[in-house]
Amino acid sequence: MAVLKPQDIDRRLAEAAELPPLVLVYGPDHGLVGERARQILKRASGEEDPFGLVRIDGDELGSDPGRLSDEARTIALFGGKRVVWVRDIGSRNIMAAIQPLLDDPPTDAQIVIEAGDLRPTSPVRKALEKHGASLVVPCYADSARDIDRLLEQEAAHHGLTVSGEAREALHALLGSDRAGSRSEITKLCLYAHGDGEIRLEHVQAVVGDSAALSIEEAVDAAFLGDAAGAIRRLKRLQAAGTHPSVTAGFALRLAQSLQKMRAQVDQGLAADTVVDGVQPRIFFRRKPAIKTMLRAWSSEQLIRAQRRLADTVLNTRRSPGLADELVADTFLALAQAARRRR
Repeated sequence: MAVLKPQDIDRRLAEAAELPPLVLVYGPDHGLVGERARQILKRASGEEDPFGLVRIDGDELGSDPGRLSDEARTIALFGGKRVVWVRDIGSRNIMAAIQPLLDDPPTDAQIVIEAGDLRPTSPVRKALEKHGASLVVPCYADSARDIDRLLEQEAAHHGLTVSGEAREALHALLGSDRAGSRSEITKLCLYAHGDGEIRLEHVQAVVGDSAALSIEEAVDAAFLGDAAGAIRRLKRLQAAGTHPSVTAGFALRLAQSLQKMRAQVDQGLAADTVVDGVQPRIFFRRKPAIKTMLRAWSSEQLIRAQRRLADTVLNTRRSPGLADELVADTFLALAQAARRRR
């Protein structure tokens, strides 16, 4: 059994050593989950051909749990390793399908399971974390270092360098979804092609209207007490196809960051000092808003906000048909709390 730490994942997946027969890739960053699952699949089967790779949707295992074991133990048509890709189980409990493989792990198969943001109490996550024939790969939102790595790789491919201001802006705009971040960076490099350097004006022109910036604006409006602005931006995100759980998750991470900063302010540090010292650095144009939030929210309120947002993220997945309304209600409550405090 191995549960990889975020900083060890890329190194482990690049190693030549064999991976365990069962690999669980899960987390809130759906784009990164998909990217790492495909990386493992390519490593196991080379080219994804219809004979060497079997695809099973998570829904199928609910009605036919025995299919996973059957596919894993079938001899590959042209020899070699049997590769089974279980896609999008979300947070379903598919232990009926997995247990036979845990009881008797296959020797000539690679099973890759894609899941959503599984809680520590998830039966699937708990079982695979404890088993010796499994590897668990958590996928969380990219850090500033991860974004820098993506940016450097793509910029070098296009013969570009990156200015400090552009880099700082991208730290604030990207990170909630790996696929979205990669797409935005590629678009940015194509836009800046021929200029030699990616500058802040390039980011503002190409990434300025991205979903990440719109999410940030909606969340900031709620924490600043602007209920009308928050709802207006939520409607834009809805029209653009942004899933409400992504927006609520962004708000939860902001509440967590604010609580850490607020604790330092409560210990006597000046808000300016705290905000300027945050790592990864806050984009300079956003700093005034963050300082206002620190004055408007107490530590106790931020703890309550985190609980409410965590429940909202969970409920958007339990009741997807009500997801937009659930997030809107929570953002209204946040805005009302901010107004009362101010």
